[in-house]
Amino acid sequence: MDAKMIIGRHARELRERKGCTQEQVAARAGISYQYLSGLENGRENFSLDFLEAVAGALGTQLARLVAGAFAPPGDGNPPVANREYFRPAVPLPTGLRPEHLAAALNATQSLVARINSNLVANGAKTLPQYIQGNNFSGLVSNVLCDALSEHSPYKHNSNQAYPDLIRPPAKPGERPAGLEVKTTIQIGKGGESHNGHSGWHLIACYQIEPATGWIRFVHVMLAVLNGHTEPDSDWVYVGSKVNTGTGSRRTETYKTTLAGTTKLRDGSVYLDPTVIDYGRWRQAREGAPPPFSIFSPRGKN
Repeated sequence: MDAKMIIGRHARELRERKGCTQEQVAARAGISYQYLSGLENGRENFSLDFLEAVAGALGTQLARLVAGAFAPPGDGNPPVANREYFRPAVPLPTGLRPEHLAAALNATQSLVARINSNLVANGAKTLPQYIQGNNFSGLVSNVLCDALSEHSPYKHNSNQAYPDLIRPPAKPGERPAGLEVKTTIQIGKGGESHNGHSGWHLIACYQIEPATGWIRFVHVMLAVLNGHTEPDSDWVYVGSKVNTGTGSRRTETYKTTLAGTTKLRDGSVYLDPTVIDYGRWRQAREGAPPPFSIFSPRGKN
């Protein structure tokens, strides 16, 4: 199918979804309905100015009209985790395995891809264009949490409770294991929490593909962090700050110290070497890096 046919068919689908007749759209675009019919059927040649007028008449933009026409369907092929990027020597929470992580990452990427493909196919913007960055990361965190609950022994705890996920005791007398989950677009970034608790923390870093709104995970870190009440805490309290530009107040927050961030970076269980250059990342620890660390000569192999 040629480009004219693909774009024309998509324009017709948008018009029909909006419940408009060819006459109505043609009148808004300043063209004849016969010409619009020719476009929808792939028979007419058209200029960019003409197509832009049609896009405006359909309540969208030229770029979105074209992107929607060529967007993959909702069940297309979103990014998948590369098994070669997993680092099997990195310690994981009890019962959690790389295959669990791979399944959860893939399920999250797939769901975000389906949402965005459906939005674009209907002439809308991609999801990241509607949602502020921190809120979008929160949404991705929620989806990843649910995917981990589906694909690993770690199950939902409860809304707004710590930790996000809990592994029930496997035998009498065994304590449950917890896992706190966060996602961020800032690669290599440390942890951020409203509570700064002790326990296992997972930080998953992703990139956004601008044209599709799809995400691709490029770095996953796991580490046991010491809570803010402990003498050797891995957290620092950054308080509740006011943004001088907007006047909005930031929620009470803890961030990992450089020592805590180093623990997380040491625990890089998934790392895309085509994207990440960690050679200049700072470290803070007592003694040499653990053998599984990306900073250890043994861990690099």
